[in-house]
Amino acid sequence: MAKTYHQPLGGNEMPRFAGPATMMRLPSNVEAAELDVCFVGVPLDVGTSNRGGARFGPRQIRAESAMIRPYNMATRAAPFDSLSVADIGDVAINTFDLKKSVALIEEAYDTILEQDCLPLTLGGDHTIVLPILRAISKKHGPVGVVHVDAHADVNDTMFGEKIAHGTPFRRVVEEGLVDPKRVVQIGLRATGYEAEDFDWPRQQGFRVVQAEECWYKSLVPLMEEVRAQMGDHPVYVSFDIDGLDPAFAPGTGTPEIGGLTNIQGIEILRGCRGLNLVGGDMVEVSPPYDRSGNTALLAANLLYEMLCSLPGVALRN
Repeated sequence: MAKTYHQPLGGNEMPRFAGPATMMRLPSNVEAAELDVCFVGVPLDVGTSNRGGARFGPRQIRAESAMIRPYNMATRAAPFDSLSVADIGDVAINTFDLKKSVALIEEAYDTILEQDCLPLTLGGDHTIVLPILRAISKKHGPVGVVHVDAHADVNDTMFGEKIAHGTPFRRVVEEGLVDPKRVVQIGLRATGYEAEDFDWPRQQGFRVVQAEECWYKSLVPLMEEVRAQMGDHPVYVSFDIDGLDPAFAPGTGTPEIGGLTNIQGIEILRGCRGLNLVGGDMVEVSPPYDRSGNTALLAANLLYEMLCSLPGVALRN
């Protein structure tokens, strides 16, 4: 069967404020079969420790994505010309049971990956990266990770629990889901419980780039180094919107001052082009704290930049 290259519904065919409520107004598929890439929502915020609301993130990111057009005018990427992309809806999590939800998410991503489809995820809180990487590692082995965040998310426990949005990057190391020498954390900052809070990931072999190292500069040179570090190894991108300064992304559960700019966020994702990307997520968007919609709008555009950096994306001359 010939592959279908879906195009987002254009603004001259249907007003931007109307049409399907999918990511970029793409077709809605029931499953990932016959797709190269799928957008999938995980409306979970049971793992949050401060302000909730990330369960509404996928819906709001989709709504704000209606303005995004198919061609990237800066990079000349034309993802819909060479990849079959659709929105497959949301994972049906259990809103009363975090551990059950983690199992349901892993099962859903097992199915997506069995269909040879690359998932781009609309979160949801950062707990979701654990079950996603459990599924990813079954297919690709231990992966490299480009992790953008204000927080290292390497707590051993939170209120005695091993699984929450502040623990996944300790769990993925313990479970052998990542290659620590190919993990880079960008944007870490603010206050901690101990002086060693950012040292644990360094001790595992992570490259930690604190936000202060990024102030007043382009991150293009950093991403050149990251590409060399990752080589042709499979790489996953996990982007917590609170990696950006709350001036740009106020609608999140755990905002921290002194963060990355929206331009630096774009530079990071454009700098991922050439990596062997096998999936990515955008997490911790909380619409109740996003009165203007700008945080979700930024998240939607960063997901589009993630899509444009995937292997196989065509470039227009």
